[in-house]
Amino acid sequence: MSPSQSAPSCSQVPTFHSLGVRPLINCRGTYTIISGSRALPEVVEAMCLATDHHVHMDELNEAVGERLHVLTGAEWGYVANGCAAALCELTCAAMAGGDPERMVRLPDNAGMPKHVIMQRGHRNDYDRAVRLAGADIIEFETLAQLRACFSPLTALVLVTGNRAHLGAVSVAEMIAEARAHGVISVVDAAAERPDLPNIYLQLGADAVVYSGGKCLRGPQASGLVLGNKALLQTALLNSAPHHGLARPMKAGKEEIMGLLAAIEAWVAGRDHTAEWHAWESWLAEIAAALSDLPTLTTALEQPGVANVAPMLAIRWNAGALASPAAVERALWEGEPRIALHRRPDGLAVMPYMMEPGDAAIAAVRLREVLSTLQPAAERVPEAPHIDCSGSWQLQINYVRGEGRYALALDQAGSSLQGTLTSVYATVPVNGTVEGSEVHFSARLGYQASQVTYCFKGRLERGELAGSVALGEYGTAVWRAVRGEAVALETAES
Repeated sequence: MSPSQSAPSCSQVPTFHSLGVRPLINCRGTYTIISGSRALPEVVEAMCLATDHHVHMDELNEAVGERLHVLTGAEWGYVANGCAAALCELTCAAMAGGDPERMVRLPDNAGMPKHVIMQRGHRNDYDRAVRLAGADIIEFETLAQLRACFSPLTALVLVTGNRAHLGAVSVAEMIAEARAHGVISVVDAAAERPDLPNIYLQLGADAVVYSGGKCLRGPQASGLVLGNKALLQTALLNSAPHHGLARPMKAGKEEIMGLLAAIEAWVAGRDHTAEWHAWESWLAEIAAALSDLPTLTTALEQPGVANVAPMLAIRWNAGALASPAAVERALWEGEPRIALHRRPDGLAVMPYMMEPGDAAIAAVRLREVLSTLQPAAERVPEAPHIDCSGSWQLQINYVRGEGRYALALDQAGSSLQGTLTSVYATVPVNGTVEGSEVHFSARLGYQASQVTYCFKGRLERGELAGSVALGEYGTAVWRAVRGEAVALETAES
């Protein structure tokens, strides 16, 4: 801290508690929604030191790139604002290169290669980072289809490392085909370990991206990019501190130096074997605390290529103890708050982001909840006394804005089926009726980005109305009135 600065008193520093935000014990893993990982002490120190000086960002990126070359053996590296940001930056680089006239036009891709080739099973919500740059995603499922995808419009081939098992074409084959056609290949390995030597770069990938805020325990808002120097430098030209499309995806000097400290620790400071043994001992402690509960069993599960830590599966017979959903809710709402995985037949504990002492607390709370929370009494659903069959005009009022839909329902006893039509698509609806209450769901979205709309409501005075849960996008309210919907104007018209 410079002489001109003075440390604020603790009473002046906002905390989660002062804001009324409850911290939690993380027995679930490196999920962004529960704030990823806890930064290593050396990461925090590096970030504090970095914030106390001004530097030229291009010079910093160049120096860090060379240091990452030494540490990882990759030709070069840089720190992005996260994996999704890196995917966008690399897509910009593949489309516009380092041509300023092209860079400033994106996402207008006129005259540029704009196709990103992906295997169907590798697609996911992070496709949007690629489409943000103005790219079109071209799908394939077989090796022959992959070879047929290449054209002068091809910008890159994108591989999702932890989805390698979800397709017929291997990662090695995808990278090899890209190289054979002179096309860039990028691997999204967000939740994987950046082990050395790097398996993807050895296969010939041009770039691979990792989260900085997962297993590396660097800054949460950071990502590690390794690979071809010219490509990575071009990606940075399309991003901050420059003024290409990815300018908003700024990695500050604090994130850059913090992630570099995390890489230094990963390569030379952390005892990965000791970490693994600690994780197994924590899971064993939890398993022992639950061992005498009726019908309950535990099993240690080994990881795949992502989220590389053992997991404890906790299972019990339905009816012997409270439902997994009820136990999960009690742990989340209780004190201390505990986050873990819920499964249809039980729970799972992931020790990846647990800290010393967390296992003892989790073991006590799990045993307490499982021992005291009573199983829900078997409930006989009320017979329906309404008929929802027919056509409805449905409106959803979101936190801002509204959507209008055509809903067609066919009720047979307590079962509901039908369709929901938006301006973009018509999708199937499935649900149930109990008494005067209806529950139904439908999936809407775009390409790999799908959201399940879960409707709950009642029929009163000829109208259906209630709330709709939108997953990570919160909740909204809806109402529907009978009658043939006015023809919806499609998004294309």
